[in-house]
Amino acid sequence: MQLNITQAPRDFWGGLIYLLVGAAAVFIAADYERGSLLRMGPGYVPAVLGYALCGVGLISVVRSFLRHGDRIMPFAVKAMVLVTVAVVAFGVLARGAGLVPAVIVLVVVSAWGSQMSRPLPVALLALGSAVASWLLFTKGLGVPLQAFGAWFGF
Repeated sequence: MQLNITQAPRDFWGGLIYLLVGAAAVFIAADYERGSLLRMGPGYVPAVLGYALCGVGLISVVRSFLRHGDRIMPFAVKAMVLVTVAVVAFGVLARGAGLVPAVIVLVVVSAWGSQMSRPLPVALLALGSAVASWLLFTKGLGVPLQAFGAWFGF
């Protein structure tokens, strides 16, 4: 059974999701001090991003009534499960195995969810992402994560 509310159901439901996530961010950030643009508090960025998401969602919902669009395709359950597993694996591996192996596992497991992924581009993306993450977060921003963790004897 297909529920057709608008001419563009994909835009409608996508916009509704943006509205809900944005509203949740604004609601959660309500308890934090916002501060000002020059002196931002911990609630400033979540609130601004939440309002921006709400704006994008509202535009998408309104647009769904004004133009024809694509129908909603069936859920890609395999991709959703693999991306979730990849994120959980990253969280488990980051401290023990280190940032580089955790990012490599994240990219490779996520790529299994796509029918279009090929081994060589995935391997290059995984290695490039791991090196870039290590350089950016560990060296650039000083995040206390080892490139290779205690599981590798470092």
